[in-house]
Amino acid sequence: MAREKQAEKTVMEPLSPVSRLFVSPGFYGVIVFTLGFKTRCNSSAIVEGIKNTWIKLPRFSSKVVMDDKKNGEAIWVPVSVRVEDHVSVPDIDPSDITDPDQFLENYTSNIANTPMDMSRPLWEFHVLNIKTSNAESIGIGKFHHSLGDGMSLLYASSRKISDPNALPTTATTRKQVGSNDSWWLVARFWFMTRVIFTTFIELFKSLLTLCYMRDTKTPLMGKPGDRNGPRKIIHRIISFDDVKFVKNTMKMKVNDVFLGITQAGLSRYLGKKYGDEDPATRKKKSLEETRLRGTIAVNLRPDTKIKDLADMMTKGSKCRWGNFIGVVIFPLWVKSEDDPLEYVRRAKATMDKKKISMEALVLYGFIKFTMKIFGEKVVEAITRRVFSHTTLTFSNVLGPNEDISFFEHPMCYVGASALIGPQALIIHYVSYADKIVINLAVDTTVIPDPHQLCDDLIESLDIIKLSLKKKGLHKMEV
Repeated sequence: MAREKQAEKTVMEPLSPVSRLFVSPGFYGVIVFTLGFKTRCNSSAIVEGIKNTWIKLPRFSSKVVMDDKKNGEAIWVPVSVRVEDHVSVPDIDPSDITDPDQFLENYTSNIANTPMDMSRPLWEFHVLNIKTSNAESIGIGKFHHSLGDGMSLLYASSRKISDPNALPTTATTRKQVGSNDSWWLVARFWFMTRVIFTTFIELFKSLLTLCYMRDTKTPLMGKPGDRNGPRKIIHRIISFDDVKFVKNTMKMKVNDVFLGITQAGLSRYLGKKYGDEDPATRKKKSLEETRLRGTIAVNLRPDTKIKDLADMMTKGSKCRWGNFIGVVIFPLWVKSEDDPLEYVRRAKATMDKKKISMEALVLYGFIKFTMKIFGEKVVEAITRRVFSHTTLTFSNVLGPNEDISFFEHPMCYVGASALIGPQALIIHYVSYADKIVINLAVDTTVIPDPHQLCDDLIESLDIIKLSLKKKGLHKMEV
């Protein structure tokens, strides 16, 4: 107790604007990630690894306190931490479990829906020595989103299996653009004109969403004013090669393919739902009349490297890490298309516009300014209104290019879900070596059949891939 009181007298750091939003009572946000291990998990090695890495980050040894001297502003207060109190190893008899995959779903969902204890550092890790269809044992981590980017931290704590001293190598999508073209100034001027015009249009759409424009009521959308409900978390593993085949054949980015799969899968799912209703209702709620949009988190700090974060944990160096993120509103093409490739083309066309827009950065600045002038409650109300007027949250994380180990435990997959806001559907795609993990977090009172939705996403990828192969064969025959 004396150590804790002494620790609390040290430097206290205020939370960033986005982190302050995540700790507000009505906007609870956590990250839940699942690690599939190829071997039985050694909890002692996990504890020792955390002591040598995570616990050296100030936020992992601090709790959130509302400072009365600063009008209740949230601040980080350092405390003494016993790592063993944050690592849970439940006593499980595998012979008592008839369906390990269902047990994992229930256990993960229970962790996600259990509120975190705000009186201590906001993280925990669970070790499950049960064999599932995809792994020999499981590790489940839960971070409060106010801590920062959980996936970067995970990869900074991991090492390549081929080289135990090397950090994972992740894919990058950033390209360097040359400036030796004689028309560079003209091209630059035209580009800036497009940026300004596109940003203005996208911000105007965001303003309409904030004021009154709400998505069409569908079987994927909760009721107006719904609070964060209990969520069920499921994941499914597919081949990354299938996604790369579509990407390379159609000359697109991986993110374009993910969004195309999502649009096709949602169209397939909703088409089945409307087909079960009577003709009059079906006509009224046809896909052609559906407005469906998603919020996409955008990392506004692309320069933070895994090595910088690893050095901060091992050497005590400094780097910029936290919640410097913005949000864009993405319209989803949910229609009945004869050509399945149209879903991917539409996704790329819309994403190309979003890439040159400064919507995410401007909205982040707006949130920061509003919080400084009017406080967290106003920002919370604005943010909740945007989320409640849209249907889902979407994101993807490009992970390591090869197999890695987590505190000397070789991994076979990584899944993750960021549970934020009142939306009934959250979709995350996470790549790991030659795999893609599709993660769904759903409110089962709105979406009672999440496995069917996941099946429709996977079947949509298969249909898109098959369509490409048929058209490719046709071209070869001609």
